[in-house]
Amino acid sequence: MSTCLFIQIRCKPGTTYKVAEEIARREIHSEMYSTSGDFDLLMKLYVPSGEDVGKYVNDNLLVVEGIERSLTTMTYKVF
Repeated sequence: MSTCLFIQIRCKPGTTYKVAEEIARREIHSEMYSTSGDFDLLMKLYVPSGEDVGKYVNDNLLVVEGIERSLTTMTYKVF
């Protein structure tokens, strides 16, 4: 079973659209939204079964140029 994560992303000023386009190009997300507040983007991501969550996020998302900070929320159960 895959692990569902919600990741909030803060981008460097002026890079939000470039960051969103690069994430979309990588096809690693289920959903992605532009948001207001402390973070610029909110994405839903499913980490494949058997993958290390931290390594997957680091290797596939946090290497995108323009990401300044992220906040990851891991889910445990679907209701």
